[in-house]
Formats: sequence, structure tokens, C-alpha cells
Amino acid sequence: MITDALFGVLALVALAPLAITLSASSKAGSAIYGACLIATVALLTIALVALIGQQVASTVTLPFGLPWLGAHFRIDALSAFFMAVINLGGAAASLYALGYGRHEHAPQRILPFFPAYLAAMNLVVLADDAFSFLVSWEFMSLSSWALVIAHHRVAGNLRAGYIYLLMAGFGTLTLLLGFGLLAGPDGHYAFDAIRASHPSVALASLVLFLALIGAGSKAGLVPLHAWLPLAHPAAPSHVSGIMSGVMTKVAIYGFIRIAFDLLGPPQWWWSLAVLAVGGISAVMGVLYALMQSDLKRVLAYSTIENIGLIFASLGLALAFKAYGMSFAAALALTAALLHVFNHSLFKSLLFFGSGAVLHATGTRDMEQLGGLIHRMPKTAFVFLVGCAAISALPPLNGFVSEWLTFQAILVSPQLPSWGLKLMVPGVGALLALSAALAAACFVRVYGITFLGRPRSDAAHTAKETDAFSLAAMMALAALCLIAGIVPGLFIDALAPIVQTLTGGHMPVQIGTQWMSQWLSIVPIAESRSSYNGLLVFVFMGLTGMIAAFAIHRLASDKIRRGPAWGCGFAGTGPQTQYTASSFAQPIRRVFGTLVFRARETGDMPPPGSTAPARLTVQVHDLVWEALYAPVARAVGVIAERLNYLQFLTIRRYLTLVFAALIVLLMVLAIWP
Repeated sequence: MITDALFGVLALVALAPLAITLSASSKAGSAIYGACLIATVALLTIALVALIGQQVASTVTLPFGLPWLGAHFRIDALSAFFMAVINLGGAAASLYALGYGRHEHAPQRILPFFPAYLAAMNLVVLADDAFSFLVSWEFMSLSSWALVIAHHRVAGNLRAGYIYLLMAGFGTLTLLLGFGLLAGPDGHYAFDAIRASHPSVALASLVLFLALIGAGSKAGLVPLHAWLPLAHPAAPSHVSGIMSGVMTKVAIYGFIRIAFDLLGPPQWWWSLAVLAVGGISAVMGVLYALMQSDLKRVLAYSTIENIGLIFASLGLALAFKAYGMSFAAALALTAALLHVFNHSLFKSLLFFGSGAVLHATGTRDMEQLGGLIHRMPKTAFVFLVGCAAISALPPLNGFVSEWLTFQAILVSPQLPSWGLKLMVPGVGALLALSAALAAACFVRVYGITFLGRPRSDAAHTAKETDAFSLAAMMALAALCLIAGIVPGLFIDALAPIVQTLTGGHMPVQIGTQWMSQWLSIVPIAESRSSYNGLLVFVFMGLTGMIAAFAIHRLASDKIRRGPAWGCGFAGTGPQTQYTASSFAQPIRRVFGTLVFRARETGDMPPPGSTAPARLTVQVHDLVWEALYAPVARAVGVIAERLNYLQFLTIRRYLTLVFAALIVLLMVLAIWP
């Protein structure tokens, strides 16, 4: 099984130089994206077979890597699940790119790195030693960086790539330190050796926090999120979908592999940090999203919110596992993994939809959009499915995983620690607030973008996107519905992972009875709580049809009279509509002063003047200004000072080398 997976990855790697060779051909995009689609579907099949049918992990050791170690690769239930997420997202992106990629002005900047990026993410989840993991992780970072700066002439994209590269290097450094501590002085870098080493509590705790920083920076946890809202919008839309919907999940895999597998039994207080950053990220992410008018930046910030929700569930699972509450830990971990899958679906769908809007109108600014439901009805429909799913509305998939998270929170009073008893309800309140704000956020996104009247000529003349892009989006929308109405199929598929990592699993959802198999999921016990996704779907469908029949068939068709001063003419100017900024104004006034130091300035012209009144809104990113901007200024100052070293004479260079050698020899002499 692992051999087949590695051959699939090798096929993706081989497509990179092939893309360079074919770059001059007009058919290069179709050939490369088509080959990526075939390879990712094959890898998805291998992953599903390994997840559902294979009980024993498959391993292989290749004769390269560290000389005394080799390169270890392994596919078990956990890696198979994340491999399925990667290749499902990769297949959807490849299908989408068959149409969207035709509009790229410089495809040679994208085609070689796209298959390499997919291969790197697969290698991360298959790696079974620290060296292979870190090399694959860095390969993933560098290939995605090349895709981020593919449109390097667009203002701001080079800066986005620079910040992304810095944060990626920082995250890799912390993971390198963590694995170095786990390997110890003997260099046991293989994961099997690390599992058997049983690190001390102090060492394991330090490694956990390093993993939280390293994986959290790649996933986009606050305050390590600075790169994400810059890099995701800068990349081409099919790459943005993978970065937001898939690559962030690879980072979550890295944290789960370390925290739940390699470190051994957890300590209860580990969960405090994970819960805190998860809850804060969820609220901050959606608040940031509400302040944006760039469609792709809204989606990027929304990813931070969903990543926070997943980490909050992982923190709960750590707490329950530390106290031996295996069933509750299984519930929380199932919620996290299910949301990993669900978010990969609807976030990829939404980024693909934003790409269709961008191609049709040439802008991502929601203030310049509007009325697209009449010009792009199919895109509007699938985008609505994505908005409803990410807003956690039943019967779609986002509701199920968030509902399971809150079911796990309701079990938290059984925890013996008073610190957790007080903290978990607080985090639950933050998650509830973020869920409500997410619904408001995507009502705003959909209403401003697709409803109302066009706010620009570009929106007025927009046309529907191509068939390949629509097929990819419709497939993801269908999966959002399927995972929402029959979630028991997916929960049972996660049971082997949860059993391995927590020692327990949720009740089997698919039973022998028809009702149990198709209608209900039972997270704890049927007497306490259950959810019937299919019944909700049928009920909503029937009531919707009845309402539509009543409105269209039974409503009065008599002539209605309007007010005389209306002159029989409704105002059609786009200026009369809500804008993205005005929609978010109430929320900005509630949270903006504290969270964003928001300031509104009104410029009212004097009486008799024909100049327009203007309202200026200033919103500050306090995390950037307090944490990253001072560091950036300090690095700039130090770089200017060190620039002097480029202009020394040969004699001074030799003096510096000699002094460095003396210092190193003294360190070796003093070292115990």
C-alpha cells in the first residue's frame, strides 16, 4: 500500500520538469492539470482503501536521507485520512484548473510548482521519521511560496511572499527544535524510536509548545496568522483553495501526530494553551473577516476562525485523554477530524467561487460587485451552498462537526480540574460567538456579492464561468450536502484513527436498522442527544416547496397601488444599496474599538456646498503593529548596520574569520 502511494507521489514530482518542457505549448495547462487529476484520484483511492479496509500500517524504508537512518515512510489510519483530504482537494483543484488555468497570463510560473506542491503535502503525511518529515515540510513551503508569488507584478504579492517565507522558516525552525529534543543525543529520528523513548514530562511539554508554534504558524493560529491573509489571496484561485482548504490541514496533521502519537500520555494542563489559542483564533478570525471588503481576504481570515475551532476541539481531546475519559476524548477528536474534512470541502468551494467571480469581473472588491446572481446563476447557487455550510446551517456538513464540538463541551463538567471546568465553558462561549458572527459574515459576503444591483460595469457585464470550474464546484457542493445528511458514514470511517489515538471511539453510527443507518447520529447516547440530517433535509425541502407553491399559486394577483410620491419608479442606483462596510458597521462599532482600534471620521461639507460627504474608517491590525512591525523595523536596522560587512578589505575579512575560529575553539574547550 505505501509503495503504491509513493509511486503516485513520484508521478506528481515527475510532472514538474515535464511542465517546464511543455511550457511553450498551448496545451501544457490541460496536459499537466489533467495528469494531476488522474494522479490525485489514484492517490485518493489508495488513501480510502487504507483508511477503510486496512488494519495494519504499511511501512517502507528507502536508502536515502540521513546515512544511518534512511527515509522511512508509513501509511496508517491517521496519515490515510489526511492523505484523502489532500488528494480530494487536489483533484477538485486540478479539475477546476482545467478551465480556470486557461485564463492565466503566465502559466509557466504555475504549472511546474502545482504538482510539486501536491506531492510535497502527500510526503509530509507519509513521512515516518523526523528528517523526512521536515524535508517534506520545507518542500511544501517552498513550492507553495513559488505559487504565491506567481503573479509577482501585482502590487503586494511580493510582500506577501516575503512574509510567508519568513513565517514558514520560523515554523520549520521550531519543529526542527522539537524533533531534535525528541531525538535526543543518540539521534533517534525514526518515529517508532521516538514513540518508544518515553520523553520526560518537562521535555514533552516543551516539545508540545514548540509543535503548537510550528504547526500553528502554518495553520494560521492567532497571533501567528500574519502571513495567511496576505498569501492566500495572492495565489491563483485554484492554489488558494488548496492552501486554505488543504495545506492548513497538513499543519493540523503535524500537530496531531506529535501531540497525540509521539509524546505519549498528555498532561491536562497542555490543553489550556491549545484551548486558549483555539478560542481566541476563532473569534479574532471572523472579526477580521467582517472588516474586509476583499472577497478572498474575507475567506482567508475565515480560515483562521475554522482552524481555531479545530484546535479548540483538539485541546478538549487532550484534556479528556489526560484524565482517562476515552469516550469524551474520542468525541472531541472526532469533531476535530470531521471539521478538518468539512472545512476542506466548503473552503475550497468558496475560493473556487471567488476565482470564478474574479475572472468574470476582474475584481475581488465586494464594493464593486453585486447582482451576480442574475449573470452567474450556477456559480451563485454553489457559492450559496458553501456560505450556508461554513455558517454551520443544517442540513449541510459544517453544522455536524460544530454540533459535535459543542456536544464535547457539554461533557466538560465531568473533568476533575477546576481550571478546565472554568475555562472550557468560556471557550465554548467564544466558539458560539464566532459561529454567530460567521453567519453574519457570510450573509454579508453573499448579499453584497451576488444580490442587489451591479455596482460597476464589470459586474453588470459578467458572464458565467466555464464548465470545468462549475463541475469542480458542484462536486464539492454535493459532498457538503452528503456529509451533512449522512454524517454517520464519515464518523464511522474516522473510528480507527480515534481508537488508536484516544483508546476509545464514538458509538457505531451505521447499524443494522434502516433508521439508525440513514437518519441518526448519536454522539453520546440516544437519550441525551441525536441529529437526523436526512430528516432535516427532507423537512426543509418539503416546507420550501409548500411555501413556493403558496407564494406562486395562491397569492393574490390583483394590481397593487404604490404611494403617489414614488412616481411609479423605484430608485435603481447602486448607491441606494447596503455596502460591505455599512453592513459590518454595527459589529465594527461593538468590537472595533477594543479589537481593531477602529476610528470613524466624518467629513461633512458646509451648507450650500455641492461636495459629497465622506466617512473614513481606519482599522488597525493590533497583532501586526504590536508584534511583527517592531521586529521588522529591528531587522531592517540591523541589516543596514551589517551591510557594512560587504565592503571590508581582505585583511579585515581574514581577521573576522580568525576571531570566529578562536571563539568556537573556546566554546568547545569550555563545553562540559
